[in-house]
Amino acid sequence: MADERPLMVFLHGWPERGLVWRAQVEYFTAAGFECIAPDLRGYGDAEVPDDPAAYAVEHVVEDLVRLHDSLGGRPAVWVGHDWGSPVAWSLAAHHPERCRAVASLCVPYLPEGFTLAHLLPLVDREVYPEDRFPYGQWDYYRFYEEHFDQAVADFEADVPATVSLLFRRSRPEVVGKPARSAGVRANGGWFGDAHHAPTLPRDRSMLSDADHAEIVAGLSAHGFRGPCSWYLNDEANRAYAARAADQLRMPVLFVHAAWDTICETRHSRLAEPMRAACADLTEVTIDAGHEVMLERPAEVNDAIGNWLATLKLVPPGGASSS
Repeated sequence: MADERPLMVFLHGWPERGLVWRAQVEYFTAAGFECIAPDLRGYGDAEVPDDPAAYAVEHVVEDLVRLHDSLGGRPAVWVGHDWGSPVAWSLAAHHPERCRAVASLCVPYLPEGFTLAHLLPLVDREVYPEDRFPYGQWDYYRFYEEHFDQAVADFEADVPATVSLLFRRSRPEVVGKPARSAGVRANGGWFGDAHHAPTLPRDRSMLSDADHAEIVAGLSAHGFRGPCSWYLNDEANRAYAARAADQLRMPVLFVHAAWDTICETRHSRLAEPMRAACADLTEVTIDAGHEVMLERPAEVNDAIGNWLATLKLVPPGGASSS
């Protein structure tokens, strides 16, 4: 007999793996859902193509359509974070019949495609004056386009240090200040002349020892070339978005991370295109940085669970709050 539990699929971002959703998978499995959190292209156990063009969002969506078919193809709740969000949004736009509902953490829907050209007009120029920060907080994105091999080599120079640096809690003091990402080109890379991540004590509140080791192992085995190639497909991603419907009609949840300086959605215009393009949008704010599902797992579970409860998508007897 086919599994009749409602299906939830969690999509990770850069430079993560499906395991970053562990708290959500455990919680919603206990609540009666069938939960899947796959490694996406370029990560862990997934395919790692050599060609950067293979990381266009359309190809990742095709991977997930095949996965979805293998799970029976019943409409699912799709949840994305970071680059997993443009993938979830694209699934909703191109394959609405596969979506009961869609949730995104940090990265809002850009109907014209998640590309640098569509991000720049939404930059908060009070924080990022154009003469000093022409690319705003997305300066690093441009750096990958201009100096891809160096960006990859710098991340790979000390993978454990890179992972320890990237998975850290944020603080409220960063709000309203330029993100470190805005100075990458001026500094000659994320790490400047050192060309490797600084060695910092690991933030053990973010990942267990085992999960941290799994992320390091995957990035050590396959490198950062695949993950960083996701940033090299703006033209293909723009063309793919242009073939989608203008409006999302299914229920949508967006989770703002209040202390996320790159995907800053509360004070800038970054979320405005999403509000115009989603017919049934719920918004929630959580006091956390970009890795909100790791910083505040219980609050993320509550936000998603309470939203699903209002949609009557929680299985009978399932919990909707922690």
